[in-house]
Amino acid sequence: MAGCGAEYLHQFVEETDWYNGIVLDGLLPGVAWRRLPRPLQSWLRNYIGATTLYFVSGFLWCFYIYYLKRNVYVPKDAIPSNKAMILQIIVAMKAMPWYCVLPTLSECMVENGWTRCFSSIREVSWPAYTVYLITYLVIVEFGIYWAHRELHDIKPLYKYLHATHHVYNKQNTLSPFAGLAFHPLDGILQAVPHVIALFLVPTHFMTHMLLLFCEAVWTANIHDCIHGKIWPVMGAGYHTIHHTTYRHNYGHYTVWMDWMFGTLRDPEEELKKAE
Repeated sequence: MAGCGAEYLHQFVEETDWYNGIVLDGLLPGVAWRRLPRPLQSWLRNYIGATTLYFVSGFLWCFYIYYLKRNVYVPKDAIPSNKAMILQIIVAMKAMPWYCVLPTLSECMVENGWTRCFSSIREVSWPAYTVYLITYLVIVEFGIYWAHRELHDIKPLYKYLHATHHVYNKQNTLSPFAGLAFHPLDGILQAVPHVIALFLVPTHFMTHMLLLFCEAVWTANIHDCIHGKIWPVMGAGYHTIHHTTYRHNYGHYTVWMDWMFGTLRDPEEELKKAE
């Protein structure tokens, strides 16, 4: 945490070195990547890890819902074309190097003791960790909701940033690969609450890192157009409505912020109206 001594902060350095070794040792000679400046080591690891996660989760999920379970979850005429998915991948890959700057910066801030991160759950106890985690997630939910909503409400932000993502506005154009198909600055703005939370609430560093990378899997899931019906999760059923109405369901993991601020639209209710 802020004000900690160099010996304590070195635990974070050792932890990020471990992350770097897991990803980079198998791909590059150890001596080669260790000679890079420390921020570049972290960025390279984040880039390789995020890109791998994006393609593995995207391909596996598409293979499952579009081929193994064809016409079970998504009707044949609602399956996006290969061309649409390739275009989404291109947009995501152009943005990916920039996305990876944010976790790299957050690591630097943690290693320098500027945040309220702690290294081990043993330092605070499991009950305290649970309270901190819930508080962290509430801050992230609130921040992402309002960042996302303002990206719609402020016309220049929508026109020059968020419209890149909303090209995919129908079921047959949405796919798991659309999850990271944003303008780079748009994607970063919606992830910034994860970093802001580090300054507001004590946060377990490894949990923070895992949640950042879980974003890649989560965003793939909410763009598959399959309504999971797990309350209060903001699943793909809700997010598909967001892509078609542009004015509802701005939330991230849950429906609570939309419920609180009057922007929630329930897929079940929409289905009843259609019938």
